[in-house]
Amino acid sequence: MEVLVPVPVPVKGMPVGMPVPMMDRRRLANLIRDSANSSSLIRGTQSHAESLKLGFQSDLIMNNDLLCMYSKCRRPNLARQLFDTMPQRNIVSYMALMTSHLSSGDPESSLMAFRSDVGRGSLVYAACVKSGFESQPFVGNSIIAMYSKCGSIGDSVRVFDAMRERRSLVSWNAMIAGYVNAGCSRKAVLVFAEMRRNCETPDEFTLSSVFKGCGAAGDFAEGKQIHAYVVVSGFPISLKTSVASALIDFYVKCGRLVEARRVIDRTVVKNEVSWIVMMAGYVQEGCLYEAMDLFREIRKVETIVDGFILSSLAGVFADLALIVQGKQIHAYTTKISCVLDVSVANSIGDMYLKCGLIDDAIKRFEEIASKNVVSWTVMIIGYGKHGHAREAIHLFKAMRVEMIEPDEVAYLAVLSACSHAGLVKESREYFKRLRRDSCVQPKVEHYACMVDVLGRAGRLEEAKSLIEDMPIKANVGIWQTLLSACRVHKDLKMGIEVGGILMELDEGNAVNYVMVSNIYAEAEEWRVREDSRIDEEKRLEEGWRA
Repeated sequence: MEVLVPVPVPVKGMPVGMPVPMMDRRRLANLIRDSANSSSLIRGTQSHAESLKLGFQSDLIMNNDLLCMYSKCRRPNLARQLFDTMPQRNIVSYMALMTSHLSSGDPESSLMAFRSDVGRGSLVYAACVKSGFESQPFVGNSIIAMYSKCGSIGDSVRVFDAMRERRSLVSWNAMIAGYVNAGCSRKAVLVFAEMRRNCETPDEFTLSSVFKGCGAAGDFAEGKQIHAYVVVSGFPISLKTSVASALIDFYVKCGRLVEARRVIDRTVVKNEVSWIVMMAGYVQEGCLYEAMDLFREIRKVETIVDGFILSSLAGVFADLALIVQGKQIHAYTTKISCVLDVSVANSIGDMYLKCGLIDDAIKRFEEIASKNVVSWTVMIIGYGKHGHAREAIHLFKAMRVEMIEPDEVAYLAVLSACSHAGLVKESREYFKRLRRDSCVQPKVEHYACMVDVLGRAGRLEEAKSLIEDMPIKANVGIWQTLLSACRVHKDLKMGIEVGGILMELDEGNAVNYVMVSNIYAEAEEWRVREDSRIDEEKRLEEGWRA
């Protein structure tokens, strides 16, 4: 019978670091090790409780011994609880925790804690090599995935190459997905080809990744060839929704809508992603009749078209200002309003605003029973883009009255509205409020709005000081905004200074050269005009004297 023993928890106010006789420490350490060697969980937890009473919760060596004890008792959950409370950890701590998961037959969890931290993961991998764990395929696979997710694709390749004789399908999948996510689609295809040469049969995950890579690279020939291989090999694409969706997306990105439609028609179980990708492809290529025909087909297949599809469709039509098609979506939603969520209403309101139909957007906004922060933000953005800054500000204030806390997008929306209208005072007010907001941190985009509004008002020195005092690194775009303002207000001195900064930040960008050359060209024109004015004044003065 399994005995459930909770891991001891430090009590608030418990003495930490108080002098303890060395004899007690040695006795306790021996008890913990004996418990580990005999796999006695009860004795081990009793020793753990005593160590806490004696103030050893900050003792790294003692905690590592306890981790090893829980590992040998096959209690990875208790080891994890202790690990999370340890104030100090070293490589022994990480190895003990990982060993605990491995010995319990849970390889996935063994490296889960390290996948988001490439430095820590490298440390663990070094320990794996030293301890011989790297011979375990699941360890290598987890390390490859960890490096890939941390953006260290070179390290993923190094581990993958070292596993040459021990690769499994999971290894190949991890490497292909890593290349695709890193934007190295061509290399992903090469790994897939090598995988086939090694007689490894791809699965659903492999094919989804490789089609995604071909689509991202726009490599129609390679993707078509892989599709042919999949068909010949007998892989049931029509039954595998994730592969079918990836294949549809590949054909759409390559502009091959006929092939994409053929795949979706043959797919037995269609998901919402497939519908949306196909619909977006039709709209982007200007095939509006086919898009609406597909929507009618969706309505036949699906009893009720869900909110995700409707929101996505409204978003596509909004981006292309297709008001007729957008209104058809709206008309459909009114028939099934009882099952729709607020996201659909927000998307329809956004569509009306992007099409310039402010009154329709307002009406839709007022019909939303439970408005969220997105509902308010959509309207604020719309008002700002159409030059109704005062209305945008009023709505922002109303949102606060309704106890809806603005997020970073809402702040950006009201700042943009103030910027477009040249409302310097109001911009400063909301920017100060943003900086005081403990829940939202200003980003580069917020600073860019302030630089824009100050630049429009001719407050160039203030704008430059704001950039220089930013707690985050200023990007090229924010300096370009200031340079444009220098040109508008004919501030040659600052324009040359800002141009120099841009050249240092991004010297390979041709746009910067054009902007700087325009500053110099206009500066020369100003000099010519100034010289002409002085010559004219001298001529008139001489004329009066004569």
